[in-house]
Amino acid sequence: MRWSALCLAAILGLAGIVPGAGAEDRQDYGILIISRERLEVASSCEIGIYLQGQLIGRLFQEQSASFNLPPGKSSIRLSYLPGQAPGCSPGMQEPADTEVTLRAGDIQKYRIAVSTAGLYLKPAPVTY
Repeated sequence: MRWSALCLAAILGLAGIVPGAGAEDRQDYGILIISRERLEVASSCEIGIYLQGQLIGRLFQEQSASFNLPPGKSSIRLSYLPGQAPGCSPGMQEPADTEVTLRAGDIQKYRIAVSTAGLYLKPAPVTY
């Protein structure tokens, strides 16, 4: 009996299940999906995605990226990255940040769009 109880505890421990662990002990994430549609941003320049000021992704036309982020507020910034094509420099003006709030289990989808003020995130419908 004692041996089977020890085996059960070892198996639960390997599986990451800890008896008595509540929901507050688990690390849950939200998913942020950012896509770049050809019609929204017609430039052939690569676009950088920054989270809290750190480059976390690069997108060309017709590409998308998804990120598992912890719940809470995240600051996202978009900027043209210098590259091979002429005119692909971020420019003098610092792009504005977009604040995204995720809850555990959320899936939020955005498309990159451009206006006279620069690049920005436009909410997009999530399809399952």
